[in-house]
Amino acid sequence: MSSVRARHRAAPVRRLPLAGVLRLNRPSDIWFKPALSVVVAVGVPNLTLLALGRLDLALYSMAGSLCALYAHNLPYAARGRALARVVLGMLASVAIALVTASLTSSAVVLVAVGALLAAAHKAVSDLTRIGPPGPVIFTFISSASLFAPQTLGQVPGHLALAAGAGAWAWLIGMAPGLVRPHGPERRATARALNAAAAYVDLYVGADGPVSTSGGRGEVGHERARAAAAAAVHAAWQSLLAAGARPEPRRALEGLVVRAEVALAAPADTDPARLRAWARDLRGTNPVPRVASGRDADELLGVEVELAETGRPTPGKSGKSGKGGKGERNGRNGRNGRNRKRGTGWWTGGLAPLLPLALRTALGCALAGYVSLALGVGRPYWALVTAASLYQANLTLTWSRGVQRVVGNLVGVLLFAAVAPLAHLGPAALVLCCLAFNFGAEALISRNYWLGSICVTPMALLITEFTGFQEPGALMTDRVVDTVVGAVVGFMAAVAVTNRRAGDRIEEALAAVERARDHAARLIAADRPGPGALEAARRRLAAALVELRATADAAAGEWWQRALPQERVMLAEQAGHRTLAATVRRQGPHVLEDAEA
Repeated sequence: MSSVRARHRAAPVRRLPLAGVLRLNRPSDIWFKPALSVVVAVGVPNLTLLALGRLDLALYSMAGSLCALYAHNLPYAARGRALARVVLGMLASVAIALVTASLTSSAVVLVAVGALLAAAHKAVSDLTRIGPPGPVIFTFISSASLFAPQTLGQVPGHLALAAGAGAWAWLIGMAPGLVRPHGPERRATARALNAAAAYVDLYVGADGPVSTSGGRGEVGHERARAAAAAAVHAAWQSLLAAGARPEPRRALEGLVVRAEVALAAPADTDPARLRAWARDLRGTNPVPRVASGRDADELLGVEVELAETGRPTPGKSGKSGKGGKGERNGRNGRNGRNRKRGTGWWTGGLAPLLPLALRTALGCALAGYVSLALGVGRPYWALVTAASLYQANLTLTWSRGVQRVVGNLVGVLLFAAVAPLAHLGPAALVLCCLAFNFGAEALISRNYWLGSICVTPMALLITEFTGFQEPGALMTDRVVDTVVGAVVGFMAAVAVTNRRAGDRIEEALAAVERARDHAARLIAADRPGPGALEAARRRLAAALVELRATADAAAGEWWQRALPQERVMLAEQAGHRTLAATVRRQGPHVLEDAEA
């Protein structure tokens, strides 16, 4: 242990990568869903405004329409609630921006308000884990609204237009549920099966199980297991968020159990069967049944509620015995014991996000003011560019900055080519914007810079909804604001170091140790009860996923003490062994079914 602790003395400056920053990834398995949704959500209001001759109001309708980009991975019960919150959050942001714009025309004040809104968007998005596209859409719309000429009397009408478009976006987001009501859960389960199969392939390899010597191969093995565990955990989260348990969902639970069994006994698992089940989940085919309803119920134990953060809160049912109360105390941040330990809503929720919020506020404000000093007419472009950079750590922020600059510069050239076509008339302008909306969502999952190639001309065309402008001036402003926002924003990220990143690893390690000890005690108990053991397993799995995410985020910070990478790996290994033991302890029929 002393040798491990000694590694904390160094304070390395981590190198910022260039290789691989622009590498293309495989497209998302549902890339077409947000792409088609945003086209319909934006197209209908914009075409309606075009027919009414009021295309100048399109900015406000797009505030609601772009909410259709969110929550595509959530089950429909949870998606409805999430989309409603997104729409309400967008309306609140736009209301603040419009009221501010109607009360003052001072660019200095407007930039300051825009920076504070951007910081709030970043903090709330990270706290709620709303997922892609994150806070940038909120910041884009609210910043543009700040610099839109406005009177106080116009604000209610503009907000009503945004609310109407937001309601339409909500309907668009929920509509696929009529055809494929369990689609998100099926996709999450398929990802878990495929990730477990990939782990099994790596574990077994061509010449038998991998070694445990701790070399590079073992590191890759541990990361594959962590990725598979995260996919399995996400699948359970999706199933638990779905609410009711009809027959298709019960069958999906059995498949997720099979993925968990693969992590517990990879040497006895056939990866081809896991992939075959994953393929069967595509389309509207019946969900494969791999366990009886009785077995699935025994494995699932008790029903689990979702906390506001989207994490499971086990132990709700009275069937869980003594383990249920313990789980509630261990997971519920509102109880008195957790407050005494400093894991309440502030320390455990908002406080870790404070450095990222400060980075965002400082970077956005400085970017806007530098843009103003250079005489650029749209400083909110620089503000939005800075806001789009900030990721979980400095390394990811640097990569996003490179991607943003490359994508925007190529996108400006694309705008130059498309501008003559868009200037043929308002209808051509709207259709070009819709095409770029589709392209952005279709390409952005491959790499952020590729999506930015379509986002940039779309943003430039949106400014022309109030009237066509000279392309050269627009292109110059966009290039200057892109460079200013990226450079100043990154400098702010360097200046505001996230020293708490290392502390969060210690907290995550402690959480894993507590969860593992609790699960080990239940495994050793004579009759722990299926609910208590299942709740402990869910808690340990969530703690391991959180540990890996925390370690990855901290590893990308540029100036801090050396991180306890060896302790993290040992904790993950011990935690996954305990998870495997819980699967075996919950019933021998689990492994027997997997091997059959």
